[in-house]
Amino acid sequence: MSTFNTKDGTQIYYKDWGTGKPVVFSHGWPLSADAWESQMVFLATNYCRCIAHDRRGHGRSSQPWNGNDMDTYADDLSELIETLDLHGATLIGHSAGGGEVARYIGRYGTKRVAKVVLVSAVPPLMLKTHANPAGLPLQKFDDIRAGVAADRSQFFKDLTAPFFGANRPGAKVS
Repeated sequence: MSTFNTKDGTQIYYKDWGTGKPVVFSHGWPLSADAWESQMVFLATNYCRCIAHDRRGHGRSSQPWNGNDMDTYADDLSELIETLDLHGATLIGHSAGGGEVARYIGRYGTKRVAKVVLVSAVPPLMLKTHANPAGLPLQKFDDIRAGVAADRSQFFKDLTAPFFGANRPGAKVS
């Protein structure tokens, strides 16, 4: 199992497949690196080096109480990129992973990055405020917290079908 320890001692798990130009994947909440497996197999088979990590608090990485914020996620991504000495990388982030990638660019720039792909990325602010009138009402976040607190497994099960579009008419679920 490939892991490294961050400066604060958090162990981060990552997959590192293939050879060639590096492509680094950042997953959405509450997923893990496994969400990118199909894309990684395809790209690694076609001469790319594919790296995907389980963000702290997710999957096989440590589950620390602290550091579950975009600044720390970006710091962890930077440490992964530096640990693997990646240059000319394409960073791909989905949902919370898109926020992680955007924050990484804001904090560390593009000296190790060739391209960035944001897929349905979270914006810097999702909450509806006077400054962000298109955001989500606080009640949506309260509902998520309540669902997770009441029955975490059922909440994730209920979230999965619409998250991946399996609830759409004609969707075929394997």
